[in-house]
Amino acid sequence: MAETEAALRTLAHNVRAARTRAGLSLDELGRRAKVSKGALVGLEKAQGNPNFATLVRLADTLGISVSALMEGRREERVRVVSADAVMPLWKGERGSEARLMLTTSGPAPTEVWRWTLEPGEEYPSHPHQGGVTETVSVTAGQMVLVVADAEYRVKAGQTATFDGDTAHTYRCSGTETCHLIMTVHLPPGPA
Repeated sequence: MAETEAALRTLAHNVRAARTRAGLSLDELGRRAKVSKGALVGLEKAQGNPNFATLVRLADTLGISVSALMEGRREERVRVVSADAVMPLWKGERGSEARLMLTTSGPAPTEVWRWTLEPGEEYPSHPHQGGVTETVSVTAGQMVLVVADAEYRVKAGQTATFDGDTAHTYRCSGTETCHLIMTVHLPPGPA
């Protein structure tokens, strides 16, 4: 419980700081990110439990990564992150999950995600901001990647890349769990 409260406080601080840096009021951030002002007020007070889609919309609107909203200060040169040390940001009804492992620093950060998709389960994603590129590498099983209503089969050992500024869906196909590593390449943000 203490870890969850600490994570919410960090998230609250980071959202408020990013909103202030961007020069946005709560009303304007809410309008642009399609998040209610009440939800933003709660978030900035470290209250509530924002869902994954809300975090993505806020990060996209603020021009930063999802993990930049969630991470405390970095103090080490090398970070080693274990999957079991990172809470899932999305869980499916059949046991699928997505974990944001880390985000690289610099002017054009990259998010590194670890996903498991159970047979028959999918995750539909809304379009990201322009300039976002996603790469999906399947390490076990197989998936169907749907981008702009076109389906692409991606099997273990294959990697696909696409512009993330259109609706897209990740769907497990076959009878075994699909494991994948996804990277989200963000465009350069404000200096």
